[in-house]
Amino acid sequence: MTVTGQEITDYVERVRAALADLPPQTREELTEDLPEHLAEVAAEADGSLVDRLGTPEAYAAELRAAAGAGDPAAGRRALERRIASVLGRARARIDRLDARFGPVFGHATAGEFLRLLRPAWWVARAYLAAMLLTALSTDGPLGLLPRLDGHAFVGLLMFVGLLYGSVWLGRRTHELRSWRRWALHASSAVLALFAIGAVADVDDHARSGYDYGYESTSVDNPYNEVQDVYVYDSEGRLVENARLFDQNGTPIRLGWPACDDPALPDVNPVQRGYPYCPQQAPFRPRPPAVAPLPPGSGVGPDGSPSPTVPGAVPTATVPGAVPTATTPGTPVPTVSVPAASPSVSGPAGAPLPTATG
Repeated sequence: MTVTGQEITDYVERVRAALADLPPQTREELTEDLPEHLAEVAAEADGSLVDRLGTPEAYAAELRAAAGAGDPAAGRRALERRIASVLGRARARIDRLDARFGPVFGHATAGEFLRLLRPAWWVARAYLAAMLLTALSTDGPLGLLPRLDGHAFVGLLMFVGLLYGSVWLGRRTHELRSWRRWALHASSAVLALFAIGAVADVDDHARSGYDYGYESTSVDNPYNEVQDVYVYDSEGRLVENARLFDQNGTPIRLGWPACDDPALPDVNPVQRGYPYCPQQAPFRPRPPAVAPLPPGSGVGPDGSPSPTVPGAVPTATVPGAVPTATTPGTPVPTVSVPAASPSVSGPAGAPLPTATG
């Protein structure tokens, strides 16, 4: 049986396909002279190439072994060995650090001390899991107590259930294998990252001072648009540097300074009194009140002369005279002052009073 050129080409292609996992340069070196070699084998005797050399896959395995490339699994095993070597060196370094820091905690290794803290971690893990569920179910800042949809009692029950589960897992961690152990470690890492983020958020709020006083939580709160507060007294005068408190003594903070006045004190705006911007007051101060004049002064409230009352006797006052209090039944002394007799109009025929001098 004569081997055709097409059969040689097909054999070469199948050999190259079996060596496809090798680097291109290595594959080309192994199959560079393969067509010529197959032609020589076919010319030496009758029979197909498969009868003489075996299947292309078997021939590719012989080429791989002759070149020292091995089978495809050899590369994966070599990679696994390298990874195991790196992990072994890292584990050895950690063991040396463990032994070095052990005496600091009063134990041979630091790991012995950390194993004593496992129950504390079980409790902390349950608390962090409860707070994570609180953050997912509550739209608002986190507190110290876990809540479920805003209910503290339900959150407490949730924490008790998570605590039981955390202790149960902690006592059986050594029994977990494969992906279960990795899943437990991954969840613990997520809770640790959540704890770091929560602490950073609380610290940011504590240092910024924005949680001072009241915080608006309602979408339809009518005070969301308030920028400043102006307090007026009963006389219509603007009260500056005023402070508002509720029945519990909690400061009420509304608005935010909308003016840029260099004269304002250089303090945290939420610690200023109202109003933030006095020059933007919506109402002007009322004019000062005018004290009423005593009757008989001759001048009206508007400054015009008062009308004369028929039958009234005007009295003259002496500068420097001190009025004296009178008691019922006691004659009232009169002070005579030289003055012109004022004319007082009265009813016809009535005697007119005169001032003596």
